[in-house]
Amino acid sequence: MNPNEKNAVVITEADFNLLKPYYNKKADPSKEMSLANELSRAVIVKEEAFPLYGIRLNSKVQLLDLHTQMKMEFTIVMPQFADMRQNKISILTPMGAALIGFRKDEFVEWKVPAGLKKFQILNVTNEKMNGAQT
Repeated sequence: MNPNEKNAVVITEADFNLLKPYYNKKADPSKEMSLANELSRAVIVKEEAFPLYGIRLNSKVQLLDLHTQMKMEFTIVMPQFADMRQNKISILTPMGAALIGFRKDEFVEWKVPAGLKKFQILNVTNEKMNGAQT
């Protein structure tokens, strides 16, 4: 897949409902990497239709920095559970917002103070939901 291609954002109804209080429908379209922008283009699905290895709240994600070839791993959580010492990042961070709804083997990019970073999603681990791996 081309790293510059825009991927569809897929999110469960349950996660969307949890994130609604943080979603401003009148968000500035120039803030391309915001949670509001990602949610405004999201496809909302039932739990059972969520893609295998999709990134959602509480997903453990392993990434590869395409520039440095360094790997990183963390879990995406609601803001009140964020803790960098435990590798838990808030969904409200640019990184968390950029990753939500993407899947293993896809490419994603987001802005950091040093510029635009590009990553490949190497692995996604989700807790078992309704007896099935999501």
